[in-house]
Amino acid sequence: MNKVCIVTGSRAEYGLLKKLITELDQAEKINLQLVVTGMHLAPEFGSTWKIIQKDGFTIDEKVENLLSSDTVGGVSKAIGLGVIGFSDVFERLTPDIIILLGDRFEILSAAIASCIANIPIAHLHGGELTEGLYDDSIRHSITKMSRYHFTSHEIYKQRVIQMGEQPSCVFNVGAFGLDSIKETKMLSKKDLEKELNFKFGEKNLLVTFHPETITEEDPHKQINELISALDEWNANIIFTMPNADSFGRSLAAAIKRFVHLDPLRRCVHTSLGQVKYFSALSLVDGVVGNSSSGLIEAPSFKKGTINIGSRQQGRLKAESVIDCGATKVEILTALETLYSMKFQKKISQQKNPYDNGGASKKVLKFLKEWDPSIGLKKFYDLN
Repeated sequence: MNKVCIVTGSRAEYGLLKKLITELDQAEKINLQLVVTGMHLAPEFGSTWKIIQKDGFTIDEKVENLLSSDTVGGVSKAIGLGVIGFSDVFERLTPDIIILLGDRFEILSAAIASCIANIPIAHLHGGELTEGLYDDSIRHSITKMSRYHFTSHEIYKQRVIQMGEQPSCVFNVGAFGLDSIKETKMLSKKDLEKELNFKFGEKNLLVTFHPETITEEDPHKQINELISALDEWNANIIFTMPNADSFGRSLAAAIKRFVHLDPLRRCVHTSLGQVKYFSALSLVDGVVGNSSSGLIEAPSFKKGTINIGSRQQGRLKAESVIDCGATKVEILTALETLYSMKFQKKISQQKNPYDNGGASKKVLKFLKEWDPSIGLKKFYDLN
């Protein structure tokens, strides 16, 4: 029986992994190990490890690595603490293979510890680009430490192969978050309003804005421009909080101040959870900010996304994504486009480019057939 270890460090990532975790937890001949770290364990980010337990999953280990700092130095130290913690955890659990998703710094810690311990890594959502973040370099680093790769699009599959990974070990399976959308029972408008203590109005937006971490743009100026545009647009707004990135806490403080000025038409939540988040997506007019969810999940709801700044620059985008700069004027222009009849008609029939169908089941099938005795990883040279 193969011991398969999944590491999760944030609410968003857990939402993408939830269907796969369920499949592995119920599968025969697989011993699932679940390790929780990062924002899941921090009270200021909602202690979302409790949601994992509430969903019925057993948490085998916890790795504390976050410091009460969102400076560059604080993030670097958190990576170091994570490497130490994961090294101890993997020594105790002795997994046969480790599944890591994406590009967060706590996932880099797990990858480093796995690589040094010579434990094979299966990496999900590799090959993508987010040029406004140090996450871009982290993602590609994890790719090079991984043995197997499950990408969300053929373009990303080819990019992983271009990085020297064996084609026989790279699989295009689509985006993992889309599996859950198809199986989630959405809350009614009335029930969601009660859950969020929020009333939908004539115009309604879902807003998530994270800091850019490697550009020269001032994240505080960016959030102020966004807030100014939203204030003028006069919509009812559901905010979700920024991640534990550099400057994330100060952006969160600015959002809370804005919400406090009009609590009847604005609300902010550290973590909505998957059901409430998807339900909100199904009811709002569109998504605003710079979260990957606006590019990957929102198109499945036929909702427009205003993608601000360069955080997601380089990602494959559906027709429903409107790119704009982080200025009040550009954001207001994008909002005009979002609400136009021409744009809404254009996106009503669109297909999500990340929907390849059943990503989690494809990984499960691979793991059931996987032979741990396969030899050393070899670099693949392009012709």
